[in-house]
Amino acid sequence: MKLLIKGVVQGVGFRPTVVRVARSLGLKGYVQNKGSHVEVYLESGEEEFIRELRNNLPSLAKIEEILRIDEPPSHRYEGFIIIKSEDGLRSSMIPPDTAICDYCLKELFDPKDRRYLFPFINCTNCGARFTAIYALPYDRKNTSMADFPMCRDCLREYNDEMDRRFHAQTTSCHECGPEYTLYDEKGRKMNVEDPIKEYARLMDAGKIGVMKSWGGIHITAVLDEIERLREWYGRPEKPFAIMVRDMETARRYAIIDKYEEGALLSPQRPIVLVKKEEGVPEDISPGLPNIGIYMPYSGAHHILFRYLRHDALIMTSANIPGEPMITENEKAFDLVAEAYLLHNRAIANRADDSLLRIYRGKKQFIRRSRGFVPVAFPVAYREQFIGVGAEMNLAFTVSKDGHLYGSQYIGNVSRLGNYEYMEEMMDKFLRWLDIRDIKAVGIDLHPKYASRKLGKKIAERFGAEMMEIQHHWAHAAALAGEHKKDEIIALSLDGTGYGTDGNSWGGEVIYSYGTGFERPGHLEEIPLIGGDKAVREPLRLVFAWSEKLGLESDIYDERTSEILRKLAENSIKTTSFGRFLDTLSAYLGICTYRSYDGEPAMKLERYIEAGRDLGFPAEISGDTALLSPIFEEVFSVKAEKERKKADIAHSAVKAALKGLVEIATEEAEKRGMRSVGITGGVSYNGAILAITEKELKNRDFEMLVHDFIPNGDGGIAYGQNFIVARKYGE
Repeated sequence: MKLLIKGVVQGVGFRPTVVRVARSLGLKGYVQNKGSHVEVYLESGEEEFIRELRNNLPSLAKIEEILRIDEPPSHRYEGFIIIKSEDGLRSSMIPPDTAICDYCLKELFDPKDRRYLFPFINCTNCGARFTAIYALPYDRKNTSMADFPMCRDCLREYNDEMDRRFHAQTTSCHECGPEYTLYDEKGRKMNVEDPIKEYARLMDAGKIGVMKSWGGIHITAVLDEIERLREWYGRPEKPFAIMVRDMETARRYAIIDKYEEGALLSPQRPIVLVKKEEGVPEDISPGLPNIGIYMPYSGAHHILFRYLRHDALIMTSANIPGEPMITENEKAFDLVAEAYLLHNRAIANRADDSLLRIYRGKKQFIRRSRGFVPVAFPVAYREQFIGVGAEMNLAFTVSKDGHLYGSQYIGNVSRLGNYEYMEEMMDKFLRWLDIRDIKAVGIDLHPKYASRKLGKKIAERFGAEMMEIQHHWAHAAALAGEHKKDEIIALSLDGTGYGTDGNSWGGEVIYSYGTGFERPGHLEEIPLIGGDKAVREPLRLVFAWSEKLGLESDIYDERTSEILRKLAENSIKTTSFGRFLDTLSAYLGICTYRSYDGEPAMKLERYIEAGRDLGFPAEISGDTALLSPIFEEVFSVKAEKERKKADIAHSAVKAALKGLVEIATEEAEKRGMRSVGITGGVSYNGAILAITEKELKNRDFEMLVHDFIPNGDGGIAYGQNFIVARKYGE
């Protein structure tokens, strides 16, 4: 009997497990990696074998399907063997990176173990995968370890079916593996006995360093150096993530619930945004209620913290602002740091650290990347479609054979470096999945988005159909697809998205029904004076609302005010919830200039959370949730004290959400639905989720949120894929 086993069966110790199970049962036959699946031939005993295999799966493996083919043997087998891999037609993918396991961690700090303090320690259960693999099948020759032939001891373990490193393709040791080298501020090699130990000493001494990890290169410094780091890196306000020694340390910096602890300690080791503890240095995340924390995930990280006196390090992606994270050693020196800890293993695929928040146990992905990519999302269609995403925080999707694969976080593709990075990764995904035909490609409706260029190129290459998809429809469709729903009413709330009327949407009630959508409601619109300049300078939004309400404003002098009035006449209109939040933030003096994406709205969150309801009006006119009555109240209240600012912020946001929820629930009632979703970048805001959920519960509705697909623009490509599958699927 031949068994074709599909699922997560590449690079996770699956074949060695098959061998151990088969031999323990005394079975004869073979196992072979076929690229798209693992093939097992058994002369007998397949039922017992399948049962034992399922009971003994490696921690990272997952069986999705077993096909049985009754086929006579070509010859008899003396025992059970592994046959050399074949390329095959691929429909499986590379497994994601996972933090080193407890077994490897124990060996790492055992002075008697031959891998004692070896920074690249791993086994079949853990280590770099996606970031180390160039091609399938997952064999050493196709990884960044191809340049490091195994020594005699590693080869012995590799060939021993009873060893934890049996057929572990990236295994190595001090004798045969990669190594770290330390360089000084001028890029000169430092002749030190222990590069990681010396780097730790330099960090403790207050140096700004650059450290190479699995999927990219990080800038590191102790927390005492934040002010100097911000000046050096030109990042005055944007929050930094910190890596901490252990959970005990994490709890000194943040208030962490059981779900957040679970995410922090998971094999994926993402950065988790958690609520700050009192006394945490404000400069880590200025003006924000939360802090990004993550745990060591590589052997090098664990060794570094062994030597560090400090219990936490700023560890942020090393890149020129707006460009992809650096992966090559030579380019690291362009950062002009004070120390460089670099290793000589190539990074096959860049992967930023994943970033998420937890809301009531649900993962809200801000960046879905290292550890979570390329994990497939199961879909009901088998055809091959592509969603290229939007522009900011982009990721793309490719579907094949009932699986939807999302790429790692790419970034803002209006920047050439990120666009080229997207092209490179798209080519890799198509090659890994052996895609030879694409039926349709989904692109964003915005005519100036760079991602459309790649979408058109792919459509022309494969002779595929191409479909323009409105941004907020894609958000809503992504949430519907995640919840396996054919239709959904969703609040699609973000900063911007090109509307079908040519204006900038972002405060929308969307009804998505597969091949189309309706817009039952939205926020009241105002002119976005000067376009993107109003996003960077949200006081222009305050001015626009003052003008709309006929109120005098002393924000600008009369000459500037007159110029802005004229600009307003020809400016596009916006219904954006993100811009609504920016207006409040600027008016209350919380943030009047945006130095990074989402800053004014993000800094408003702790005020919304802390405020009391003043009973601002939630009025609706037709399909519009009015903001004018809300701003009349806002502008009439003096807000000099923090307590009053919080009350105004909470009350204004609650009133706006009440209006949108009323429109959404009325629409849902008409269609016999008892749930309303919330999606888009604004839905990362925990205070806004809590208010929305309460308003929906008051109306006896369930709130649907994301848990797999990113809430923000990283989820757009999923929605695009779901939509084109509905239109062009069989």
